[in-house]
Parts: sequence; C-alpha cells; structure tokens
Amino acid sequence: MTPADPLLEAAFTETLVKTARKLRTRFNAEVMRHGLTYPRARVLAVLADRQPLRQADLAAELELEGPTVVRLLDGMETLGLIARRAVTGDRRAKHVELTERGACQAEVVAAISRRLRETILAGSDAAALEAALGVLRAIADTLDGPVEGGGK
Repeated sequence: MTPADPLLEAAFTETLVKTARKLRTRFNAEVMRHGLTYPRARVLAVLADRQPLRQADLAAELELEGPTVVRLLDGMETLGLIARRAVTGDRRAKHVELTERGACQAEVVAAISRRLRETILAGSDAAALEAALGVLRAIADTLDGPVEGGGK
C-alpha cells in the first residue's frame, strides 16, 4: 500500500469530522420534529433491533457511561417509550424493552434514518461505498485500539 499524502490525510480527516457533525445535526433536527432527541432516538434504534437488552449492554452499545444511560432511560420510561424489568436470576440487572409507544417511535426513527441515507448517498455506487466503508472500518478499528502512551 502506498502511503497517503499528508495533505490528503488532513483533508480526509477534516472532511470526515465535518461530515459526521453535519449528519448528526441533520438527524437530530429530523427526530426533534417528532419530539425526540438524538440520544433517545439511538436507544429506540438499538432496542428495535435487539430487545430485551440488559441495561449495561445497552450502555456499552451506546458507548455511554452507566449513570448517563440511567438518566436517559428514566426520561424515556416517564414518556412511556421503554420499560425496565428485572432479569430473572440477577436482582441487580434490568432488561430494557420498547413499549408499544416506543416501538411506534422506533419506526419513525427508522424511516428518518432511511430517508437520510437515501438523500446523502444518492449517486454513490456500490464500489465507492464499499471502498469508503473499508476505510471507515479501518479507522474505527484503530480508534478502538490502545492510545499511545497507555490507556484507551
């Protein structure tokens, strides 16, 4: 593999950061029109794919600290979007699952995500997307590794 030009690398990473920020801003604006926030929409999307899910596993999936997820779920439970139930055999653990209202909102989130993907990826061919996905996965793998000087 040929090393990339440092100016190209800088332009790529700067564009990646700006694009991620714009994507989150656009998604957040769309879900807010439906009375949701970005964090709540993420919870709904995760639970729509896999439920019930232990609260600790949900926190790991969302890459959020436990206390942050507790506050987030408290609000969602108050709104009737999720329910927490004790895990059989583990009094400390809770399963989180969508309520009927939460499942309806999860469908709204899925539709918003689908429309946004269709809009931003219009005109991109499969080969270009596969190449970009390969680069993004490699970046994610690198970021998941240890930080220079120790720690993570």
